[in-house]
Amino acid sequence: MDKPVCFIDTDSAGKLRVQQSALKILEQIQQLVVVVAVVGLYRTGKSHLMNRLAGKQTGFALGSTIESKTKGIWMWCVSHPTKAGTTLVLLDTEGLGDMDKGDPKHDTNIFSLAVLLSSTLVYNSRGTIDNKAVMELQYITELSECIKVKSSDEDADDSSEFVKFFPSFIWAVRDFTLKLKIDGKDVTEDEYLEFALKLKHGTSRSVIEYNFPRECIQKFFPSRKCFTFPFPTAPENMSHLGSLASADISSEFLKVTDHFCKFVFHDSCVKRLKVGHTVTGRVLGHLAKTYVDTISSGAVPCLENAVIAMATIENKAAVKEGLQVYQSEMEKLKDSFPLEHKDVFSEHQHLSSMATQAFMKRSFKDTDGKYLKSLEEKIIKLFDEHLCQNEHASKKRCEEILSSLSAPVMEKLKKGFYAKPGGYDLFCKDLEDIGKKYNSQANKEVKAEEILEEFLKQKSVDSKAILQTDKKLTEKEKKIKDQCKTNTTNSSDSIVLALNQFQLIRPELH
Repeated sequence: MDKPVCFIDTDSAGKLRVQQSALKILEQIQQLVVVVAVVGLYRTGKSHLMNRLAGKQTGFALGSTIESKTKGIWMWCVSHPTKAGTTLVLLDTEGLGDMDKGDPKHDTNIFSLAVLLSSTLVYNSRGTIDNKAVMELQYITELSECIKVKSSDEDADDSSEFVKFFPSFIWAVRDFTLKLKIDGKDVTEDEYLEFALKLKHGTSRSVIEYNFPRECIQKFFPSRKCFTFPFPTAPENMSHLGSLASADISSEFLKVTDHFCKFVFHDSCVKRLKVGHTVTGRVLGHLAKTYVDTISSGAVPCLENAVIAMATIENKAAVKEGLQVYQSEMEKLKDSFPLEHKDVFSEHQHLSSMATQAFMKRSFKDTDGKYLKSLEEKIIKLFDEHLCQNEHASKKRCEEILSSLSAPVMEKLKKGFYAKPGGYDLFCKDLEDIGKKYNSQANKEVKAEEILEEFLKQKSVDSKAILQTDKKLTEKEKKIKDQCKTNTTNSSDSIVLALNQFQLIRPELH
């Protein structure tokens, strides 16, 4: 993405909605995502910080007036600068505390979504981390009411459950002018944060109110980091900070910004769900849609329900994806039909394994194997269809072979070549020759035996007719021969009789 896009905004009725264009972008991101969201009071310079994480001078809109510039949640997806094969998703949220919004729950919903969707949450504030700054993080105290871990009400959600999927926490203090000292001793930024979150002893109402937001921060965000940024430039240049050259920006500010960016790049983890499943851009889109739809309906977003909904979507898509792998490769194999059954079966096993791997890569929480079984059933159905297609192709080839080999015999039949004594033996010999040649050419065809049997069955009619004709002609020929033989015998007898008579009368002639 060369620039940010609106991810979540409100419709005309004031209800949150996810922009389809943003979902389409996330749908294309198959890589794992590191999601960094920034929240904080409006007009505190959140957008400038996010632009720096994107490695750009400009991108997220920077306001130059007292009005909040960013509305809803904006998204910018860029290649992660240090983690190969990972996408860095930056979420710039609408400034909190804008009194013009009207809906008091709007800020809480935006904050809750930032927590639910991010793997690193950056809280941006100005000045110092004093009690006022901590109290302004009231949204953290409401998280247990605005987010549910489990769908069941039997077991109340506790901090240990939230911690399993809550993001790491960075407090970015802007325009910081104090010296990092506590009781006269130099301290680190992190020590400064922990000092600000230190609890008071006592049970009075004021102590409880003082401790409550600090306890929430400590419980919900055990992984905490702090950065203190000095003023970036002179007051007169603040209104056009995004267009300033590096020379016009405080070197100390640039130094802290560089340190901040390197920390985020190195330490921010890939987004994970409670169950430890890593999140891709596509999955992030599903989660956002589920959470926003739940909030818009007036219900409390529940991680368990979101995971179930996402699992259903992902597993159905995983079945489709696995089936596509099998089907596309089988279609290529079909170009080689007909093949021996063992070859088709061998390829089926190989492609089934590929399809299962594709399914497993995308599937999520298919604990009972329901969707894997669905894939296997669909693959078997496709395999049976391809077996039928292979058999059909084999049948066609066998018929073509027989048609070619039997053509001379068919021509002889047509001309009555076998309609003679001994024709049956000649016909049988020709059929035998056809069978030998056919078996030689079609010996690997799955339909070879069946088609030959059908052919011989069809020719049995011709065979019977030829046999009957052969018998009749042979009998007729025999009769003719017998008649000829009889006639020859009679003629011989007459000649002998005549000779004998001639011998008897011969003396009288003398």
